[in-house]
Amino acid sequence: MYVAYHDNEWGVPVTDDVRLFEKICLEGFQAGLSWLTILRKRDAFREAFAAFDFKRVANFKPHHVDKLMLNAGIVRHRGKIESTINNANRAIELSNEFGSLSNYVWRFAPPHSAAKRSRADVAATSAESSAMSKDLKRRGWSFVGPTTCYAFMQSMGLVNDHLQGCHRYTA
Repeated sequence: MYVAYHDNEWGVPVTDDVRLFEKICLEGFQAGLSWLTILRKRDAFREAFAAFDFKRVANFKPHHVDKLMLNAGIVRHRGKIESTINNANRAIELSNEFGSLSNYVWRFAPPHSAAKRSRADVAATSAESSAMSKDLKRRGWSFVGPTTCYAFMQSMGLVNDHLQGCHRYTA
């Protein structure tokens, strides 16, 4: 599952707002857990959170949170569930301000990622992920620290952290 995710998704540039919202939420849920745990639960997350349609998630009410807390298919962390609903409302605001969530997110893509020769060359944060985190927090988002934002940027193709020699690496 992890290899298929790497080979087919990780690092491929994404501009679809719903996919971007899904990924930043799942990265927030992943904090403190393995990514494989989240991958295994991704379908349940999609079902639980209206396929991450942030316009629908923004309308979730306290009874939705209570129901989600009973859903063993997802990570049952009240703060992360409530954060997803809050962030859906914030995503609508960004979409309204910038024309799309994608337009907002891609402003933080660095002009070029340096080639990575080994895993030791891959950072956990960057100036851009720190700037994204700071700006999102200023706008009321939660569970979007610099490390979470960098993982999001890697997975959505804003940075190229495939190692040289990886079949997905592109210069």
